[in-house]
Formats: sequence, structure tokens, C-alpha cells
Amino acid sequence: MKKENFKSDKDVICFLSNKTGFEREVLVATFKIPKGKVSTYKRIAEKVCRPRAYRAVGNVLRNNPLAPIVPCHRVVRSNGGLGGYEKGIEYKRRLLEEEGISIKNGRVKMSEENLF
Repeated sequence: MKKENFKSDKDVICFLSNKTGFEREVLVATFKIPKGKVSTYKRIAEKVCRPRAYRAVGNVLRNNPLAPIVPCHRVVRSNGGLGGYEKGIEYKRRLLEEEGISIKNGRVKMSEENLF
């Protein structure tokens, strides 16, 4: 399946058949973050019923085989810090700003409106 043909959770899960259950859960939860919204590593960990596994979430996203289809650039630190990104933090900042996310002093301005 070509990456541009991914439309649903099922497509993502099928492509990730070689990943662990935890990795699939994290990547599917991240796939659900809509454009113009952000989530945190901790919120993703909570969504996959592993609330203390936020660092493990970061490790899964660092090795995201489906970026940008699984939009790991939309996952930030709980304090609004951008965290890391394979293509560099400035690239992550630009992607978020293009999606309408406000960033000031290197942090996402967290609000109910932009938090998923």
C-alpha cells in the first residue's frame, strides 16, 4: 500500500503488522490527532492505557515509519516544548505553524482549542 492511500486506522494497523502492540497503539492514537491540534507524549500514553510510558511513546514516535501520515510532529511536551523531531526542531515548528498552532518562545501555546 502506498503511503498516500492511508485513510483509516485499519490501513495504519495493517501497515504496522511488524510492530509490537504498544507501538501500533501509539501510532494509531497519533494518527487520530487532527490538523490544527496537538497532543502530548503523556496524553498519548494515557490514551493507550500506559500513563507512565510517556518516554516510551517518544521512542515509538522517534521511529515513526509513517511520518507525516502518522503526524508525530503534532505531539509535544506537557509544558508545550516542542520535543524532538527527526528533520529538526525548526522543521517541526514550521509544520505546526502552517497548521495554525501558535508557538511563542519555543513552546506551543497550550489551550483547550488546540489540545487533542
